[in-house]
Amino acid sequence: MEANKVNVRIFGHEYVLTGEKPRDHMIRVVAYVDTKIHEVAGGFKTGSSTALAVLSAVNIADEYFSVMDRVNESKIANEQMEGDIHRYEQLWEEAKKNLAEHKEESRRVYEEKEALTERFHAMEREMEEAMRQKEREFQEILRQKERDAEDNMRRKEREFQE
Repeated sequence: MEANKVNVRIFGHEYVLTGEKPRDHMIRVVAYVDTKIHEVAGGFKTGSSTALAVLSAVNIADEYFSVMDRVNESKIANEQMEGDIHRYEQLWEEAKKNLAEHKEESRRVYEEKEALTERFHAMEREMEEAMRQKEREFQEILRQKERDAEDNMRRKEREFQE
């Protein structure tokens, strides 16, 4: 990659910067440093350029470490969230599995209920048919008893007449 050269002014002094970063990036960095030096200079009425540069560097380093602390906190939070996501994914898969099992169990219970219902209706029909058959048999026995009673009555009448 080709080095970029940029003429810049920091706190009234001219510099030529050379670097591999894009020109716009280098200009943004210089503008930031110049702003920080002017902020420090605003608090001091007298002071050497070296003292202003050192204090500005300390302030910029403080900002850098504060940002790095936030980045590290974000990384930790991100790792925790990734762990949470993994746990929620596991819970989701477990819930889907449980749902599938419950659906299967419901299907099995429904089929068993249908089979039992059909068996009940078949037994009910058999019982009704058995009741009709017993009714026919009872009626036949009753008719036979009536015939026997009539025959007995006629025989008794004959015996009585004789």
